[in-house]
Amino acid sequence: MSFQENFLWGGAIAANQAEGAWNEDGRGPAKTDVTTGGSVKEPRYVTFIDKDGKPGKVINGQPIPEGAKYAVLDDYYYPNHDGVDFYHHYKEDIAMLAEMGFKMFRLSISWSRLYSHGDEDQPNPKGVEFYRSVFMECKKHSIEPLVTIWHFDTPLYLEEHYGGWNNRQLIDFYVRFATTCFKEYQGLVKYWLTFNEINNTIMMLNLFGNHAGDKEHQQGYQQLHYQFVASAKAVQIGHEIDPNNMIGCMICGITFYPGTCDPQDIMANRHMWEKSIFYCGDVQCKGKYPTFAKRLWNEHHVQLDITEQDLEDLRNGCVDMYTFSYYMSSIETTHETDDMVSGNFAAGARNPYLTYSDWGWAQDPLGLRYYLEMIYDRYEKPIMVVENGLGAYDTLEEDGSIHDDYRIDYLRDHIKEMGKAIDNGVNLIGYTTWGCIDLVSAGTGEMRKRYGFIYVDKDDQGQGTYNRYRKDSFYWYKKVIESHGQDLD
Repeated sequence: MSFQENFLWGGAIAANQAEGAWNEDGRGPAKTDVTTGGSVKEPRYVTFIDKDGKPGKVINGQPIPEGAKYAVLDDYYYPNHDGVDFYHHYKEDIAMLAEMGFKMFRLSISWSRLYSHGDEDQPNPKGVEFYRSVFMECKKHSIEPLVTIWHFDTPLYLEEHYGGWNNRQLIDFYVRFATTCFKEYQGLVKYWLTFNEINNTIMMLNLFGNHAGDKEHQQGYQQLHYQFVASAKAVQIGHEIDPNNMIGCMICGITFYPGTCDPQDIMANRHMWEKSIFYCGDVQCKGKYPTFAKRLWNEHHVQLDITEQDLEDLRNGCVDMYTFSYYMSSIETTHETDDMVSGNFAAGARNPYLTYSDWGWAQDPLGLRYYLEMIYDRYEKPIMVVENGLGAYDTLEEDGSIHDDYRIDYLRDHIKEMGKAIDNGVNLIGYTTWGCIDLVSAGTGEMRKRYGFIYVDKDDQGQGTYNRYRKDSFYWYKKVIESHGQDLD
């Protein structure tokens, strides 16, 4: 396996799942702050007070009633409020990452920590300084930050007063936020991602199946267009401020397989790749909408608000690298099946050739190599895998140890396939495992669904010391990095 000595080994977290300090030092709320805890069986809810003053909730992802206001209610637990308190533990946490030998640490900047409402002219100085301190700490330990500018955390004020990404004005607000990031952290941050898992807007439409009609598709594709333009403008500005900046897209990567060799399944599978994966990647990497975009729009009578300036910005704002998350593969079939499974913003038929995690996610290392080779052939840009990992139940033993062989097995198998992809010509330059420090699950809001090399003593009700413990995988990954990916035992 041919991992280069300058390969960027590391791990990843997100502000809204790790930082905590949700209302400290001038930070404004995001939608995650009005989202309750859930479980694999119980959905997460978004809470509100309706126009008559009555409290209520809707399943996360559904709109709140007209005239209602998002609200934090006394009777609910909001796990993102405290996260794992990275805000107050970042020096300790980064030192532990350095102990593992991290070359790269992926994290996000909370938009509402820099601009509490999102539409202010000037950023919050305390927010700016917090991230400067974090990046200085990374520099002290010779770790390259990989910074996600938007990671599912549009300021709640912009959602309520502007309609969120349904409003073209958000392009300008985002560009101001991104420009602040590029200017303030010039020389400290070189690697940037504009939008996390930008294709999840489409993934959500797929998840709701036939329930998502023309209205939902019109809204989804329009939101995406505004995000594409915002990303393209940010790429141009980021390059103007510092030509050394490497700015990437970030796609929720899922390898789709046809369920049978029925030509209907083969075509359905191709269309799933086009809609779910290539649509966003093509716009951000090639600077234009793909030929199949018209078919996708026509299927739901979508009429986009697109200007000539938008198209020019897309052409001039192509990303420098393609990054993606990968946890699982999925099956696409036109045939009836009773055996369905769900995963990272996707649902499909069970694959009898794969094993599944406690949360029903297919474990498919070969699917990662398939995806890498498919994407590199399509775009020929440097690639990073910026999320990958196993969410699992961990047990903290009395002596403070955590034996997570299952996680080591999962990561080992995926690293092997990455090595084969590199041998086959893929220009893979970095790998950041997801949740290198245990954090609040985005999907379920649980703590018990743990990904980290570092265990955080917090439970699903928010109880615990927040102390950090090294898992067995901590020492294993340290060895992997030291050996440039050669020692995987």
